[in-house]
Amino acid sequence: MLSYQHLYHAGNAADVHKHALLAWTLDYLTRKDKPLTFLETHAGRGLYDLGAEEAVKTGEAAQGIGRLAHGFGADHAYTRALSETKTRFGADAYPGSPLIAASLLRASDKLHLAELHPGEHAHLDATLSPFGATVLKEDGWAMAMSRTPPTPRRGLMLIDPSWEVKTEYALAAKRLSDLHKRWNVGVLMLWYPILVDARHLEMTREIAQIIPDALIHEVAFPPARPGHGMVGSGLIVVNPPYGFAAEAARIAGVFAGRRAR
Repeated sequence: MLSYQHLYHAGNAADVHKHALLAWTLDYLTRKDKPLTFLETHAGRGLYDLGAEEAVKTGEAAQGIGRLAHGFGADHAYTRALSETKTRFGADAYPGSPLIAASLLRASDKLHLAELHPGEHAHLDATLSPFGATVLKEDGWAMAMSRTPPTPRRGLMLIDPSWEVKTEYALAAKRLSDLHKRWNVGVLMLWYPILVDARHLEMTREIAQIIPDALIHEVAFPPARPGHGMVGSGLIVVNPPYGFAAEAARIAGVFAGRRAR
């Protein structure tokens, strides 16, 4: 949706869940000496200022990365990406998933990023083009279908819609199935919010039936402020790499107050 701007929500608890598992997966994939492709369908601006009025106003970053950062060790790929971003862009800087990917991938890897919102796309292009990313101003689902299977064929796609329209849930289930058929070796990660009305349940049930081997991982957390509707974060992962389930369990421990090892 063209009205959605992630700056209000950057660094929230859902970002921590999504970004920590994304960073671990990219770190795992880059251990093999073969190039890969990273694609993101709804990339946002890529870099966020947590000191900005919009971010401070919601309090979501304080309840997210501000509360949970201590749970990750210095050697975790997520921590390394956070540290690199602060070193490059300043103490209040927070990396979106495109910048996390850029900080962990190698010169031989490819990045394809789509963002339709004009303002967000301009920020994304300015931040990620210097990393060699292909930054596209187009619909994310259209980009996903037109660029799969990618070259290199090995790789990962992150799908992170705004979920502002309820029909997005039915569309996501269909598109994930279509993408899996087109790119059967790709790691597909679909993030979704867990809201108080549990509107995600029909989608997750449908995906579990269509792609029974997909891994579904969810974490719960308190609302960022009174009346806030998001109470958890979910990831559906098609073709999860070896060790992903164990890492997801460790990250669930961070949300439960334990440190990730």
